[in-house]
Parts: sequence; structure tokens; C-alpha cells
Amino acid sequence: MSIQDMGKYVPSKTIEEVAKQYGFLPKDVIKLGSNENPIGPSPKAVQAVKDYANAISTYPSVDAAELRTALAKYIGYPADYIVTGNGADGVLDILTRIFVERGDETIIPVPTFSYYELFTRLCDGVPKFAPRDSNFDVDIDALINSVSSKTKMIFLCSPNNPTGNQIGERDLKKVLNATDAMVVVDEAYAEFADSSVIGLVREHENLIVMRTMSKAFGLAGLRVGYGVLPPWIFKEYMKVVPAFSVNKLGIVAAIAALDDKNHLRRTIQTVKNGRAFLIENIPFKTYPSQANFVLVDVSRLSAVEVCEALLRKGIIVRGCESFRGAGDSLVRISVGTMEQNRRVVEGLNSVKKEG
Repeated sequence: MSIQDMGKYVPSKTIEEVAKQYGFLPKDVIKLGSNENPIGPSPKAVQAVKDYANAISTYPSVDAAELRTALAKYIGYPADYIVTGNGADGVLDILTRIFVERGDETIIPVPTFSYYELFTRLCDGVPKFAPRDSNFDVDIDALINSVSSKTKMIFLCSPNNPTGNQIGERDLKKVLNATDAMVVVDEAYAEFADSSVIGLVREHENLIVMRTMSKAFGLAGLRVGYGVLPPWIFKEYMKVVPAFSVNKLGIVAAIAALDDKNHLRRTIQTVKNGRAFLIENIPFKTYPSQANFVLVDVSRLSAVEVCEALLRKGIIVRGCESFRGAGDSLVRISVGTMEQNRRVVEGLNSVKKEG
């Protein structure tokens, strides 16, 4: 399959698009389709952007050294284990280019985040898709058996987007010990989960853990991501990463957000309370989640029908039909404020009755 044959990434609709199309005021539309922070960014981050706004005529530091120092303090690793980029997507793009060449293979358990496939194909690599079981867990033995001499990277999203479940440390160690291929664990939603595998990076030379400032830290619009990886990869990454890949406002906002522990705690608690509320009250089958969203199976109805019905009520959620292997009945709902969560539950109850 060539790039021309691939479907493009399908983002959630914007508030402005829905308001215009369905006749709402923007303030009356709620967006629960992009897994954004329900309480917004840290006030400290906003102030940092204001304070440095007049400095945007000068370049940021070439290697975001000050940000890597702040991240090192946050995760407990030396700065030479940390690389940064224009969002976690930007870091993943560069890492894939380092390890994957024409004809090389990657393994991707599906359904999952679509960019792993895109980055593989951009390198003329061949993605191999490993189906998940009925609970969306990865079949570890089957995955290991699918590894070949051509396998260069294995992508594991944990918590997985769009399903919300994690891969356990024991299973991950089995994969790491069974191959020399690079294993990428994408922990974009780690702050909302009960566990992380970031501590294993010191023990395994073939493990990369991805993180982002977009979700728990509320900086999605500034595009700041990072990877935690062995120092030998750090050296290779720094050779090829574009200079100034993290902008100056992103750097200062991320440092300020990392310093605002109270805002992070509020965000996590808001998400955990809202997640529990949605799982308990949504009138369709839901799956356990360790992320800031809940996966819903609308069963006899289609995801397209349910999403459209909610749009007519001014509620934006994400149908999962564009995720490879997800089928046509799954809907991903981001956790919002409690008022927003109640509104989406009421909307789903109405849709179920109408259906």
C-alpha cells in the first residue's frame, strides 16, 4: 500500500464547525472527542506564555535543554535519557526514521493510534497488524511469534487509544526479552493510569517510552512531546532532529506546567471521578479505562448514527470506525467536566430510547 492509498487522519470535529452546521452558539457545544484536558491548562503555563510573548522573535534553544532538565526532575531520569519534539507525534516520526528502512517491518496491535502505521509507511516500511482479543488485550505470545528478522519496531500504546487498557509489565518484559527490535510504549495517557513502565528504560536497551504534555498538562495546542530512551539512542536522535523542534512558548509553558503540581492533581482527580461516572452511567457497554476517555460499544446502533445524533444535541464525541480493526459500533468519549459528563449521559440515554 502506498501513501496515496492510505486514508488520512480523522480528527474530531471542532466546536466552531458543529455550531455553524447545527445552529448552536459555540458556548452551547461541548467537545468530548479529542481527549483534551477538561479543566484547561495550568494558570502558570498561561502566564509563562504571556511573559515570553515578546521573545518570539528569537529562536528557542536548539535542544530544549531547559525543558529536558525539568522533565528529568519530573520523571527521575538524567536529561540524556530524554528527547523532545513537536508533540509526541514529532518524536515518533523521527525515531521511526532512525530505525525503519525500505522493506523493514513494524508490528502494530490494532485497533490503536493510526500514526504508527503512517510513520512506518513514510519510511517505506511494512506494518504488520496484530489483532487484539475481545477485551482489546494484546496476545503476547502471538505477537512474539510474529516477530521476524525484518522486525525493527513494535508499537504498544498503553493506555491504548481508543480502548483505554494497558499492557502489563510482565507481558512487556516478555516482549523485550524476546526480540532485539525496538519496542515503543506510547504512554500519552500515563498520568491517568495506575501504573507506568517508564522505570524499565534503564533495564532494557530496546525500550522507548513516549510521553506528551498535551493531555494531563493541557498543552495540546503548543505541541510538546518527549521520549524516554537509552542514551545510545539519544545520541542518534540528536544527530537528526530538526533544530528548534520545540518552540519557545512551548518550552516555557511546559516547564511552568510541570511546576504546577496542584493543577496536575486537580486534572487527574477530575478525570478519574468523571471516568468512573461515565462507566457507571452510560447506557451502553463500556470498557475499563486507564485513560481520560471511555470506549463505548453502542451494539445494534452504528457509531456513525450515535455520533450524528449527539452532534444534533451539540455534543462532539469520536466514532472509532476510522481505527483499523475497530469495527463500526465503537465510540470513544473523552472525560469532561462533571456537567459535561452528565450531559453526554443524558444524550446517550435519549439516543438509546430513540434507537
